[in-house]
Amino acid sequence: MTITVRPLTPADRTQWQPLWKGYLDFYKTSVPPEQYDLTWSRFHDPAEPMFVLGAFEGETMLGIVHYIFHRTCWTAGPTCYLQDLFTVDAARGKGVGRALIEAVHAAAKAEGASRVYWQTHETNATAMVLYNKVADRSGFLVYRMAM
Repeated sequence: MTITVRPLTPADRTQWQPLWKGYLDFYKTSVPPEQYDLTWSRFHDPAEPMFVLGAFEGETMLGIVHYIFHRTCWTAGPTCYLQDLFTVDAARGKGVGRALIEAVHAAAKAEGASRVYWQTHETNATAMVLYNKVADRSGFLVYRMAM
């Protein structure tokens, strides 16, 4: 399998949207249709620190990753949050997820980021096999408050 990772263009939306829906379905959640539109527009707005990459075999999109740069009190440069990573079932275990993570890492390095970090659900054992190979677990737990 030859995997190409590249930034998505507006023409890629018809392939991106089902993958993002697949990601949301995996986590048993959803967002309203207008959030798809807003998120997609942010990826293509140069004023936004949000980005999207797709992994392709030929013209077929096999996976996506969303990432966001933000400031931190701990370093002068930005930090990169890898927010959403998803591959189609048929591509799992074939290097697509790793290629997407490596592409985000390269983009973060080019931006002078101090780190790339992400989170996953504690039950996502399949993904954690890869994550444990490419990154260190921070040991931090995530807490949140709904508004």
